[in-house]
Amino acid sequence: MMHKFAWTIAAMVLVQSLATAAEINIYTTREAALLEPLLQAYESQTGTKFNTVFMKDGMAERVAAEGTSSQADVMMAVDAGNLIDLVGKDLTQPIVSDIVSKNVPVSLRGPNNEWIALSRRARVFYASKDIALDNPSYEDLADSKWQGQICIRTGQHPYNTALVAAYIAHNGPEAAEKWLTGLKANLSRKPGGGDRDVAKDIVGGICNIGVANSYYVGLMRSGKGGPEQLPWGEGINVFLPRFKNGGTHVNVSGAVLAKHAPNKEEAIRFIEFLLSPDAQKIYARANYEYPVLEGAEVDPVIASLGKLQADEKPLAEILAFRKQASELIEKVGFDN
Repeated sequence: MMHKFAWTIAAMVLVQSLATAAEINIYTTREAALLEPLLQAYESQTGTKFNTVFMKDGMAERVAAEGTSSQADVMMAVDAGNLIDLVGKDLTQPIVSDIVSKNVPVSLRGPNNEWIALSRRARVFYASKDIALDNPSYEDLADSKWQGQICIRTGQHPYNTALVAAYIAHNGPEAAEKWLTGLKANLSRKPGGGDRDVAKDIVGGICNIGVANSYYVGLMRSGKGGPEQLPWGEGINVFLPRFKNGGTHVNVSGAVLAKHAPNKEEAIRFIEFLLSPDAQKIYARANYEYPVLEGAEVDPVIASLGKLQADEKPLAEILAFRKQASELIEKVGFDN
Protein backbone atom coordinates (compact mmCIF):
# COMPACT_ATOMS: atom_id res chain seq x y z
CA MET A 1 0.00 0.00 0.00
CA MET A 2 2.84 2.38 0.83
CA HIS A 3 4.32 1.75 -2.60
CA LYS A 4 1.05 2.65 -4.38
CA PHE A 5 0.57 5.63 -2.09
CA ALA A 6 4.04 6.93 -2.92
CA TRP A 7 3.34 6.67 -6.65
CA THR A 8 0.02 8.46 -6.17
CA ILE A 9 1.73 11.35 -4.38
CA ALA A 10 4.40 11.49 -7.09
CA ALA A 11 1.74 11.60 -9.79
CA MET A 12 -0.09 14.39 -7.97
CA VAL A 13 3.11 16.40 -7.66
CA LEU A 14 3.82 15.88 -11.37
CA VAL A 15 0.32 16.98 -12.36
CA GLN A 16 0.59 20.02 -10.12
CA SER A 17 3.98 21.00 -11.56
CA LEU A 18 2.63 20.65 -15.09
CA ALA A 19 -0.39 22.74 -14.17
CA THR A 20 1.77 25.54 -12.80
CA ALA A 21 4.34 25.34 -15.57
CA ALA A 22 2.10 26.97 -18.19
CA GLU A 23 3.61 29.93 -19.99
CA ILE A 24 2.34 32.63 -22.32
CA ASN A 25 4.53 34.80 -24.50
CA ILE A 26 3.22 38.34 -24.89
CA TYR A 27 4.44 40.83 -27.48
CA THR A 28 3.03 44.26 -26.76
CA THR A 29 3.30 47.93 -27.55
CA ARG A 30 1.13 48.77 -24.57
CA GLU A 31 2.91 50.41 -21.64
CA ALA A 32 4.21 47.99 -19.01
CA ALA A 33 2.52 49.85 -16.14
CA LEU A 34 -0.88 49.34 -17.80
CA LEU A 35 -0.40 45.67 -18.61
CA GLU A 36 1.35 44.38 -15.49
CA PRO A 37 -1.74 44.50 -13.20
CA LEU A 38 -3.59 42.22 -15.63
CA LEU A 39 -0.71 39.77 -15.91
CA GLN A 40 -0.32 39.67 -12.14
CA ALA A 41 -4.04 39.04 -11.64
CA TYR A 42 -4.02 36.12 -14.09
CA GLU A 43 -0.82 34.66 -12.67
CA SER A 44 -2.22 34.78 -9.13
CA GLN A 45 -5.30 32.85 -10.27
CA THR A 46 -3.64 30.25 -12.50
CA GLY A 47 0.09 30.15 -11.78
CA THR A 48 0.75 30.86 -15.45
CA LYS A 49 4.07 32.58 -16.11
CA PHE A 50 4.42 35.37 -18.65
CA ASN A 51 7.35 36.13 -20.91
CA THR A 52 6.62 39.69 -21.99
CA VAL A 53 8.37 41.63 -24.73
CA PHE A 54 7.59 45.35 -24.57
CA MET A 55 8.32 47.38 -27.67
CA LYS A 56 7.46 50.87 -28.85
CA ASP A 57 6.90 49.88 -32.46
CA GLY A 58 7.99 47.38 -35.10
CA MET A 59 6.02 44.46 -33.67
CA ALA A 60 4.66 43.29 -37.02
CA GLU A 61 8.09 43.45 -38.62
CA ARG A 62 9.65 41.46 -35.79
CA VAL A 63 7.03 38.70 -35.83
CA ALA A 64 7.16 38.50 -39.63
CA ALA A 65 10.95 38.15 -39.49
CA GLU A 66 10.69 35.40 -36.86
CA GLY A 67 8.39 33.41 -39.12
CA THR A 68 7.26 29.96 -38.01
CA SER A 69 9.80 30.01 -35.18
CA SER A 70 8.14 33.02 -33.53
CA GLN A 71 7.40 32.46 -29.86
CA ALA A 72 4.64 35.08 -29.75
CA ASP A 73 1.34 33.77 -28.39
CA VAL A 74 -0.60 37.00 -27.95
CA MET A 75 0.14 40.36 -29.54
CA MET A 76 -1.38 43.42 -27.87
CA ALA A 77 -1.54 46.93 -29.29
CA VAL A 78 -3.29 50.28 -29.07
CA ASP A 79 -5.33 51.52 -32.07
CA ALA A 80 -7.51 49.19 -34.08
CA GLY A 81 -5.52 50.06 -37.18
CA ASN A 82 -2.44 48.39 -35.72
CA LEU A 83 -4.44 45.25 -34.95
CA ILE A 84 -5.92 45.15 -38.44
CA ASP A 85 -2.45 45.60 -39.92
CA LEU A 86 -1.28 42.47 -38.08
CA VAL A 87 -4.16 40.57 -39.64
CA GLY A 88 -3.38 41.99 -43.09
CA LYS A 89 0.20 40.77 -42.81
CA ASP A 90 -1.00 37.22 -42.11
CA LEU A 91 0.43 37.14 -38.59
CA THR A 92 -2.73 36.07 -36.77
CA GLN A 93 -5.27 33.28 -36.50
CA PRO A 94 -8.96 33.35 -35.49
CA ILE A 95 -9.71 33.23 -31.77
CA VAL A 96 -12.18 30.36 -31.46
CA SER A 97 -14.03 31.15 -28.25
CA ASP A 98 -17.66 31.45 -27.29
CA ILE A 99 -16.67 33.89 -24.53
CA VAL A 100 -14.99 36.23 -27.01
CA SER A 101 -17.95 36.09 -29.37
CA LYS A 102 -20.36 36.78 -26.51
CA ASN A 103 -18.43 39.50 -24.65
CA VAL A 104 -17.02 41.59 -27.51
CA PRO A 105 -19.52 43.52 -29.66
CA VAL A 106 -19.42 42.65 -33.35
CA SER A 107 -18.33 46.21 -34.17
CA LEU A 108 -15.19 45.76 -32.03
CA ARG A 109 -13.72 42.57 -33.51
CA GLY A 110 -12.74 41.07 -36.83
CA PRO A 111 -15.25 39.05 -38.87
CA ASN A 112 -13.69 35.79 -37.64
CA ASN A 113 -12.25 37.12 -34.37
CA GLU A 114 -8.86 37.62 -36.03
CA TRP A 115 -8.54 40.68 -33.75
CA ILE A 116 -10.55 41.82 -30.76
CA ALA A 117 -10.90 44.98 -28.71
CA LEU A 118 -10.20 44.81 -24.98
CA SER A 119 -10.90 48.43 -24.03
CA ARG A 120 -12.24 51.58 -25.67
CA ARG A 121 -11.39 55.28 -25.67
CA ALA A 122 -13.86 57.84 -27.03
CA ARG A 123 -12.97 60.79 -29.26
CA VAL A 124 -14.63 63.61 -27.33
CA PHE A 125 -14.87 67.40 -27.20
CA TYR A 126 -13.04 69.47 -24.60
CA ALA A 127 -14.49 72.96 -24.12
CA SER A 128 -13.95 76.03 -21.97
CA LYS A 129 -15.99 76.20 -18.78
CA ASP A 130 -18.35 78.85 -20.15
CA ILE A 131 -19.45 76.64 -23.05
CA ALA A 132 -22.36 74.21 -22.80
CA LEU A 133 -23.06 72.05 -25.83
CA ASP A 134 -26.46 70.48 -26.44
CA ASN A 135 -26.33 67.20 -28.40
CA PRO A 136 -22.99 68.02 -30.05
CA SER A 137 -22.00 66.26 -33.27
CA TYR A 138 -18.70 65.83 -35.08
CA GLU A 139 -20.32 67.51 -38.08
CA ASP A 140 -20.69 70.70 -35.97
CA LEU A 141 -16.91 71.21 -35.96
CA ALA A 142 -17.12 72.70 -39.47
CA ASP A 143 -19.78 75.26 -38.43
CA SER A 144 -18.50 78.79 -38.98
CA LYS A 145 -19.66 79.76 -35.48
CA TRP A 146 -16.44 78.10 -34.25
CA GLN A 147 -14.15 80.13 -36.52
CA GLY A 148 -10.78 80.63 -34.84
CA GLN A 149 -11.82 78.67 -31.75
CA ILE A 150 -10.78 75.02 -32.23
CA CYS A 151 -7.59 73.22 -31.12
CA ILE A 152 -6.56 69.76 -32.29
CA ARG A 153 -3.44 67.64 -32.70
CA THR A 154 -2.17 66.83 -36.21
CA GLY A 155 -4.65 65.41 -38.66
CA GLN A 156 -2.24 62.66 -39.62
CA HIS A 157 -2.05 61.31 -36.09
CA PRO A 158 -3.77 57.89 -35.98
CA TYR A 159 -6.41 59.19 -33.54
CA ASN A 160 -7.55 61.81 -36.03
CA THR A 161 -7.04 59.73 -39.16
CA ALA A 162 -9.41 57.19 -37.63
CA LEU A 163 -11.94 59.94 -36.89
CA VAL A 164 -11.78 61.20 -40.48
CA ALA A 165 -12.13 57.61 -41.70
CA ALA A 166 -15.26 57.31 -39.55
CA TYR A 167 -16.58 60.54 -41.08
CA ILE A 168 -16.07 59.09 -44.56
CA ALA A 169 -17.80 55.87 -43.52
CA HIS A 170 -20.81 57.83 -42.28
CA ASN A 171 -21.03 60.69 -44.78
CA GLY A 172 -18.92 59.85 -47.83
CA PRO A 173 -15.62 61.30 -49.12
CA GLU A 174 -17.03 64.49 -50.68
CA ALA A 175 -18.75 65.48 -47.45
CA ALA A 176 -15.61 64.58 -45.51
CA GLU A 177 -13.45 66.86 -47.65
CA LYS A 178 -15.89 69.73 -47.18
CA TRP A 179 -15.98 69.05 -43.45
CA LEU A 180 -12.19 68.98 -43.14
CA THR A 181 -11.95 72.27 -45.04
CA GLY A 182 -14.48 73.85 -42.69
CA LEU A 183 -12.76 72.45 -39.62
CA LYS A 184 -9.41 73.77 -40.80
CA ALA A 185 -10.96 77.24 -41.23
CA ASN A 186 -12.11 77.10 -37.60
CA LEU A 187 -8.71 76.30 -36.08
CA SER A 188 -7.21 78.77 -33.64
CA ARG A 189 -3.70 77.45 -34.16
CA LYS A 190 -1.78 75.04 -36.35
CA PRO A 191 -2.60 71.41 -35.53
CA GLY A 192 -0.01 69.93 -33.19
CA GLY A 193 0.92 68.80 -29.72
CA GLY A 194 -0.96 66.08 -27.89
CA ASP A 195 -4.49 65.73 -26.63
CA ARG A 196 -3.58 67.14 -23.22
CA ASP A 197 -2.20 70.22 -24.97
CA VAL A 198 -5.74 70.80 -26.23
CA ALA A 199 -6.93 71.10 -22.62
CA LYS A 200 -3.92 73.22 -21.70
CA ASP A 201 -4.59 75.64 -24.57
CA ILE A 202 -8.28 75.90 -23.71
CA VAL A 203 -7.41 76.81 -20.12
CA GLY A 204 -4.82 79.24 -21.47
CA GLY A 205 -7.37 81.01 -23.66
CA ILE A 206 -5.84 79.98 -27.00
CA CYS A 207 -9.02 78.16 -28.06
CA ASN A 208 -12.50 77.43 -26.76
CA ILE A 209 -13.12 73.89 -27.97
CA GLY A 210 -11.01 70.91 -29.00
CA VAL A 211 -11.01 67.26 -30.00
CA ALA A 212 -9.24 64.73 -27.79
CA ASN A 213 -9.48 61.28 -26.22
CA SER A 214 -11.60 60.61 -23.16
CA TYR A 215 -8.98 58.78 -21.09
CA TYR A 216 -6.74 61.85 -20.89
CA VAL A 217 -9.46 63.47 -18.77
CA GLY A 218 -8.95 60.75 -16.18
CA LEU A 219 -5.18 61.10 -16.28
CA MET A 220 -5.37 64.88 -15.84
CA ARG A 221 -8.10 65.03 -13.19
CA SER A 222 -6.66 62.20 -11.10
CA GLY A 223 -3.21 63.74 -10.95
CA LYS A 224 -1.64 60.68 -12.61
CA GLY A 225 -0.50 62.93 -15.44
CA GLY A 226 1.38 65.14 -13.00
CA PRO A 227 0.30 67.99 -10.70
CA GLU A 228 0.66 70.58 -13.46
CA GLN A 229 -2.10 68.83 -15.40
CA LEU A 230 -4.72 69.01 -12.65
CA PRO A 231 -5.87 72.53 -13.62
CA TRP A 232 -6.04 71.48 -17.27
CA GLY A 233 -8.40 68.64 -16.45
CA GLU A 234 -10.50 70.63 -14.02
CA GLY A 235 -10.58 73.71 -16.25
CA ILE A 236 -12.55 72.12 -19.10
CA ASN A 237 -16.01 70.78 -19.78
CA VAL A 238 -16.14 67.44 -21.60
CA PHE A 239 -18.83 66.34 -24.05
CA LEU A 240 -19.50 63.06 -25.82
CA PRO A 241 -20.32 64.03 -29.43
CA ARG A 242 -21.99 61.72 -31.91
CA PHE A 243 -22.27 61.46 -35.66
CA LYS A 244 -25.65 62.74 -36.75
CA ASN A 245 -26.41 59.29 -38.14
CA GLY A 246 -24.43 57.29 -35.60
CA GLY A 247 -22.79 57.28 -32.20
CA THR A 248 -19.61 58.43 -30.49
CA HIS A 249 -16.43 57.45 -32.31
CA VAL A 250 -14.25 55.07 -30.32
CA ASN A 251 -10.86 53.53 -30.87
CA VAL A 252 -9.50 50.61 -28.92
CA SER A 253 -6.68 48.70 -27.36
CA GLY A 254 -6.84 45.04 -28.23
CA ALA A 255 -5.20 41.74 -28.99
CA VAL A 256 -4.63 39.09 -31.62
CA LEU A 257 -3.71 35.43 -31.35
CA ALA A 258 -0.38 34.91 -33.11
CA LYS A 259 -0.45 32.64 -36.16
CA HIS A 260 2.25 30.31 -34.82
CA ALA A 261 1.39 30.59 -31.11
CA PRO A 262 3.22 27.76 -29.31
CA ASN A 263 0.85 27.99 -26.33
CA LYS A 264 -2.40 28.51 -28.22
CA GLU A 265 -4.93 27.07 -25.77
CA GLU A 266 -3.44 28.84 -22.77
CA ALA A 267 -3.30 32.06 -24.79
CA ILE A 268 -7.01 31.80 -25.58
CA ARG A 269 -7.80 31.24 -21.89
CA PHE A 270 -5.84 34.38 -21.04
CA ILE A 271 -7.71 36.41 -23.68
CA GLU A 272 -10.99 35.12 -22.22
CA PHE A 273 -9.82 36.26 -18.78
CA LEU A 274 -9.16 39.76 -20.17
CA LEU A 275 -12.85 39.93 -21.05
CA SER A 276 -14.04 38.98 -17.55
CA PRO A 277 -15.66 41.60 -15.27
CA ASP A 278 -12.62 41.66 -12.95
CA ALA A 279 -10.12 42.18 -15.76
CA GLN A 280 -12.31 44.74 -17.48
CA LYS A 281 -12.44 46.68 -14.22
CA ILE A 282 -8.64 46.66 -14.08
CA TYR A 283 -8.54 48.03 -17.64
CA ALA A 284 -11.02 50.74 -16.70
CA ARG A 285 -9.05 51.81 -13.64
CA ALA A 286 -5.53 51.49 -15.06
CA ASN A 287 -5.91 53.99 -17.89
CA TYR A 288 -9.42 55.43 -17.55
CA GLU A 289 -10.71 53.50 -20.55
CA TYR A 290 -14.19 52.23 -21.27
CA PRO A 291 -14.63 48.45 -20.93
CA VAL A 292 -15.86 46.48 -23.93
CA LEU A 293 -17.86 44.12 -21.71
CA GLU A 294 -21.43 45.33 -21.32
CA GLY A 295 -22.15 46.21 -17.70
CA ALA A 296 -18.51 46.21 -16.57
CA GLU A 297 -17.59 48.91 -14.08
CA VAL A 298 -16.42 52.26 -15.47
CA ASP A 299 -14.02 54.46 -13.50
CA PRO A 300 -15.98 57.21 -11.69
CA VAL A 301 -14.07 60.02 -13.43
CA ILE A 302 -15.02 58.67 -16.85
CA ALA A 303 -18.55 57.75 -15.75
CA SER A 304 -19.05 61.41 -14.78
CA LEU A 305 -18.67 62.40 -18.45
CA GLY A 306 -22.05 60.84 -19.23
CA LYS A 307 -23.27 57.62 -20.78
CA LEU A 308 -21.26 56.51 -23.79
CA GLN A 309 -23.40 55.74 -26.82
CA ALA A 310 -20.66 54.25 -28.95
CA ASP A 311 -20.91 54.20 -32.72
CA GLU A 312 -22.07 50.77 -33.85
CA LYS A 313 -20.50 50.92 -37.28
CA PRO A 314 -17.81 48.19 -37.33
CA LEU A 315 -14.29 49.50 -36.78
CA ALA A 316 -13.05 47.22 -39.55
CA GLU A 317 -15.41 48.97 -41.96
CA ILE A 318 -14.35 52.41 -40.72
CA LEU A 319 -10.64 51.73 -40.87
CA ALA A 320 -10.88 50.52 -44.45
CA PHE A 321 -11.01 54.26 -45.20
CA ARG A 322 -7.76 55.12 -43.37
CA LYS A 323 -5.74 55.61 -46.54
CA GLN A 324 -8.43 57.77 -48.12
CA ALA A 325 -8.69 59.77 -44.89
CA SER A 326 -4.95 60.42 -44.87
CA GLU A 327 -5.08 61.52 -48.50
CA LEU A 328 -7.93 63.95 -47.78
CA ILE A 329 -6.05 65.41 -44.80
CA GLU A 330 -3.11 66.00 -47.12
CA LYS A 331 -5.29 67.33 -49.94
CA VAL A 332 -6.88 70.11 -47.84
CA GLY A 333 -3.53 70.98 -46.26
CA PHE A 334 -4.98 70.40 -42.82
CA ASP A 335 -1.66 70.25 -40.98
CA ASN A 336 -0.03 73.15 -42.85
